[in-house]
Amino acid sequence: MRAWVRMPSGKRLDLLNPTPFDWDDADLALGLARTYRWGGHTAWPLPLSVAQHSISVMLLRRAASPTPLPPVIELRELLHDAEEGLLGFDAVSPIKPFLGEGFRALTLRLEQAVFLRYGLPAWTPAEHERHKRADRIAAASEAVHVAGWSEKEVRDTLKIRSAVLQDDPLAAAYGCRPWEPWPPLVAAERFLAELETLQRRIDAP
Repeated sequence: MRAWVRMPSGKRLDLLNPTPFDWDDADLALGLARTYRWGGHTAWPLPLSVAQHSISVMLLRRAASPTPLPPVIELRELLHDAEEGLLGFDAVSPIKPFLGEGFRALTLRLEQAVFLRYGLPAWTPAEHERHKRADRIAAASEAVHVAGWSEKEVRDTLKIRSAVLQDDPLAAAYGCRPWEPWPPLVAAERFLAELETLQRRIDAP
């Protein structure tokens, strides 16, 4: 059985048997820019892309570190949801257990292909906890400023205990309107630029 996806570059990805050579960076950036968080529902005219969220998490992780992060660690933050862009689907967390073991295995294979392609180190427990802290802060802040939940609903209904940011880290970095979802092509361009910058820093002598 095969589940082929044809990429904009012309490359083909078998979702059930992925390899690290089945997409290029622009394919991934566009896939993440067209994959939406919060089920595609927001209080804004546009949905929030996984690409935009991924940049936010990278910036939050960078800001929280007492020392400069190695570029490969920042790249791992940027790519933490990369498999969702290849799959074209971001399942909201509460439904993931209902998707079953097959879905978990599929996403794990895609994640492994991403880690191989970009030379990302495996998460250590401590590093993963620091990542999840940034991811949860992003989620809590998006829930309020993007999806339209109240802070009380975020705590009591969504069960997210992280603090809600008032200042959007992307606004400082890009001069954009705080918390406004970007159009897909803008999100793709900005994600790809961040990806290429980090790869150059990794490759620099």
